[in-house]
Amino acid sequence: MPDTTRQALWAAAHAERAALAGDLAELDETQWAEPSLCGRWSVEEVVAHLSAAASTGRARWLVSMIGARFDADVHNDRRLAEHRGGTPAETLQRFRTVGESTTAPSGHTAAWLGEVVVHAQDVRRPLGLPGRPPVPVVTEVARFYAARDFAVNSRTAADGLRLEADDGPFAAGAGPLVTGTTLALTMALAGRAAFCEELTGPGVPVLRDRCARS
Repeated sequence: MPDTTRQALWAAAHAERAALAGDLAELDETQWAEPSLCGRWSVEEVVAHLSAAASTGRARWLVSMIGARFDADVHNDRRLAEHRGGTPAETLQRFRTVGESTTAPSGHTAAWLGEVVVHAQDVRRPLGLPGRPPVPVVTEVARFYAARDFAVNSRTAADGLRLEADDGPFAAGAGPLVTGTTLALTMALAGRAAFCEELTGPGVPVLRDRCARS
């Protein structure tokens, strides 16, 4: 990904959606019901959530949030139910249908790339699937997460720490060092404590504690 234009970020998001759909094509019923790393959601529910995210523009998001009294959990659960199919196969097909969508609630394209990068690992890790996005793609998400709180409190998680990737150019912040792959750092910034096991450095206990509280 030689540039970070919005077009390039969307192209990366489309590629990651397609890769995830391919990884999930042969799952059985038990695997679809497996708990993900994303709170109380199963693998199938995470995929339905990704379909919802790729189908909800600014106006619809606002209407949905007002209807949910600005409770993001209620909003997400309602949209997830809307996009979940009658079977896992139908849920996956709905996800494939929105694979090249550029619909999003806001213009923060790196955040919507992050949505699929993070949620893909939320389902791959518990299923033991090896798929990983390219380092340049994850680097764009890591930079966005380190710079601001948006869908996740990632900037807060990074505060007062020095983050350095050992497989790419990502580096941010000042303070106790946390080192690891770009993906592990990104997932930890998104609040996934399981990925802290892949990190090293004196700042890891701080980051792990912040993940536990997120």
